[in-house]
Amino acid sequence: MNLRHGMTAAVAGALIVVGNLAVGGAAEAATPSSAPAPAGVTHEQNPRVPEGSVWTEAYFPSSDHSGVQLHADVLRPADRPARAKTPVILAVGPYFGHAGQTGPEGFDRTGPSARFADFTSGTDLFARGYTYVTVDLRGFGGSTGCLDWVGPGEQADVKAAIQWSASQSWSTGKVGMYGKSYDASTGLVGNDLRQPALKAVVAQEPVWNMYDYLFSNGVPRPNVTGTPNAYNGIATMAAMPDDSARYQANAAYEATHPECLAANLTNNNEPDPDSAYWRSRNLAAKAAGTNTPLFVTQGFIENNTKPEDIELYLDNHRGVERGWLGQWEHVRGNETNGQGQLLQGRAGFFDEVMRFYDHYLKGIRPQVKDPAYAIEDSTGAWRAQATWPAATSELSATLPDGQYVDDGAASTLAAKAAPGDQQWDTEHAADPAPPAARSLAASTTNSYLSWSKPVTSRVRLTATPGITLKAGATGNVMVRLWDVAPDGTAVMFDENVALIEKKGRVAFDLKSTDWTFEVGHQLGVQIGTIGSGSWRDTPSGNTIAVTGAKLALSRQDPRTDVPTQGDRSPFLDTYLRQYTRVLTGVGPGTFSLGRS
Repeated sequence: MNLRHGMTAAVAGALIVVGNLAVGGAAEAATPSSAPAPAGVTHEQNPRVPEGSVWTEAYFPSSDHSGVQLHADVLRPADRPARAKTPVILAVGPYFGHAGQTGPEGFDRTGPSARFADFTSGTDLFARGYTYVTVDLRGFGGSTGCLDWVGPGEQADVKAAIQWSASQSWSTGKVGMYGKSYDASTGLVGNDLRQPALKAVVAQEPVWNMYDYLFSNGVPRPNVTGTPNAYNGIATMAAMPDDSARYQANAAYEATHPECLAANLTNNNEPDPDSAYWRSRNLAAKAAGTNTPLFVTQGFIENNTKPEDIELYLDNHRGVERGWLGQWEHVRGNETNGQGQLLQGRAGFFDEVMRFYDHYLKGIRPQVKDPAYAIEDSTGAWRAQATWPAATSELSATLPDGQYVDDGAASTLAAKAAPGDQQWDTEHAADPAPPAARSLAASTTNSYLSWSKPVTSRVRLTATPGITLKAGATGNVMVRLWDVAPDGTAVMFDENVALIEKKGRVAFDLKSTDWTFEVGHQLGVQIGTIGSGSWRDTPSGNTIAVTGAKLALSRQDPRTDVPTQGDRSPFLDTYLRQYTRVLTGVGPGTFSLGRS
């Protein structure tokens, strides 16, 4: 879509709403530029409106000429004239409905979503002279259309939202995107769309490739139908009684378009990652050559939006990058627990985010030099790097041959079998925790293990490990990596699975990692059946012989680390308790991790 045409169409189609009173765009144009503040609803009039802001609503068409109408909540600084131009921070997603984010939240009146109230208040966003806009993706909140799991339709919505935000009379034309989880993924979409108005993206714990959330290399995850069902539930959430007639009608769109919900369930059950459906949702591949300044966070031991295809996305991205990467769960950069501990362990997230936005949306060069990447490794230590990953050497380890029975028998690390229809969304999902620690034998009928030689100096495995092997039969395969101490105590720190559709060569990536081995530790590689827990496998019952297995690893020398501020993230100890076992029968090792 031509940029100029998109802006013109967006402005022509806009409808400004003040409270429940619809006012045409011409009325706003008639407001004198010397007006003390924008027209709209203030915090004093409605406590759901953030302090220091004025709330209005707007509607505009998506950019794909589908007839979809998008709804936006607009929060302008209350202390600025109506026509004062400001940069725009934009969030686009499914969680901005007036009744609640993922379900009704018991409000007694309508109002803008409080999803990122911590961000707007924690940064003094309005006092700093920014406008904050949230846009409902098609099918959610006050927008029409069929929900689309970050597909071409929702990508058109993101494009329209960026163009609309940049084209308003009160906008400087410079837009930054902000989000976590689903609305972090829409930020990645914004970058992929190469929109000139988009100057910066902050994406916390996104999904880097939408396929990875529902499948792993042809194997469905247990939420493969539950997640689409969860979003169908969000899409059909009723509006508030005092919402405008237009908002209420849009919120009820699915009542007259039941095909939306049916298609969302059917489409997301495609197991082939190379299908047209999933290629259009491969955000990492679509990032090739993009250059929007990007600030990301990612937990390496995330139990929700896992670190899959992050390396591909960052490799494909060519612009400025910032990142906080470490050992935490699905949390925001500023989030704390009941004891006041920062859940990502590092202080100053909002300060750094605003230096980032001020730089790229206002041209204010920061007085503080932040590291491009701040990374917490598996020991809880933080370091600064110019990029990630920053491997100092590569290794291809040849693994011994072996075999296993693909019977789906639960391994000692598998969680209790999860319901097949777990209804989780990307904001609240979490793989079930495994059972209490038990021993694991080096050789069973369901899997076999091989070992590296003990390391003689500290070695860090970073980036994305990859496995290739020859399978003698069809079925499923799981690969897990263990950090094994001299006493046999071991932590499983990486894993992935794949469907073996035909016997022969199988190749797939594990999750990205950043794990440091202490002197005397060994790498254990487990190959076997999937078992229950994080995947919904269909055991073949075959005995699968594995030959010619090679493990590709990226190593980094910890001696080159440049320390930076940050404390041990609290979840690291939780993870270690959950995923530590005692391995029996550990051998002397058949390959060397060498010096990093």
